[in-house]
This record gives sequence, structure tokens and C-alpha cells, in this order.
Amino acid sequence: MVKKVSRDIKIVNIVVSTSLEHDIPLEKMAATLSNTEYNPEQFPGLVIRIKEPKTSALIFSSGKVVCTGARTIDKVQESIKKIIKSLEKINIKIKIKPEIKIQNIVASGGVGMDLNLNELATKLQNVEYEPEQFPGLVYKLPPTKNNPQATFLLFSNGKIVCTGTKSEKEVHMALDKLIENLKKVKA
Repeated sequence: MVKKVSRDIKIVNIVVSTSLEHDIPLEKMAATLSNTEYNPEQFPGLVIRIKEPKTSALIFSSGKVVCTGARTIDKVQESIKKIIKSLEKINIKIKIKPEIKIQNIVASGGVGMDLNLNELATKLQNVEYEPEQFPGLVYKLPPTKNNPQATFLLFSNGKIVCTGTKSEKEVHMALDKLIENLKKVKA
């Protein structure tokens, strides 16, 4: 009989993309705003760092934006609004409400039990485990129509990181499936 496994997972990063549907003068933005970095010889996008909520965004001259660092969708929307406000300072008026598309959610937590990574590496499929190079086991959930696409980092102390999901619901579905698969190995 396998004891009930505790569930503990929190979203730590949401990566989204959007389009402001307006050309952005990155050089002017970099020259005017102090919280930006722009080095077009190395990378075509401008980095803007937002203090509250603590996020960063890549802005491209096409108006495409990739925002990272928020822990909730509300904080994502707040960050995008602050970017639009920053653009108003250089007379760029964004007239649309940008459509936000989640690209990736990263969550971390634990499964409440120690994990034998050597055993998991031999009994689970879709794993990568090279303890000499990295102390965690990489486990990709087998893709099925019922499984969200998710990749887990599993550590021997039971701590986990989940990446690749696109909603909070998918994070919890993926965690359920992980725990179910771990129980099968332990049984």
C-alpha cells in the first residue's frame, strides 16, 4: 500500500508573448528610458526591466513582446500595461488591448517523498539522467491526448520543477500524472 503523496506546487514564472501591433523605435526607447538595455549588434530586441511586478520583457521593433518573470496572469497584464505606459513617454500610442498568449509556465514544489533517481531512470520512459553532469532527472510526460505537454526535473529529496505547460490547470494535471507514474514505479 502506497501512502498518500503530498502535493505542493507553485507557479514561479509565466512566459507570454503578445503583439502591440505598432512599430517600436527601439533606439529612441533605449535613449529615453533608464530601465532598458539595447545592443542591436548582439540581439535585435530591447530588454525592459519592470520593478513592480518584477518582470522583464523583450521588445522587438515589429511590436512583438515576450514577457517573463510574472507569477500570475494578473501580474503579466500589469507588466504589459506598464510597457504601454513607457511607450507613451516617447509618444507611441498603443490603441489595442494586446492579446496575451502563454508560451510556458514554470512551477516548482515537491511530491513529499524521497525519490530514488537511479530506479526511476531505469523504470520510467522518456528520461534523461546523468548524475555526473546534473543532480536532477529530466522526465518528459509521455504525450497522450489526456496528458498535458510537460517536462519535470526530479530531485532525490522529492523537490520538482515542472515546465512546458500552458495553464495552471495543466500544471496540476501534469503533477497528478507524475504522481500516478511514480506510484506505479514504487508499487
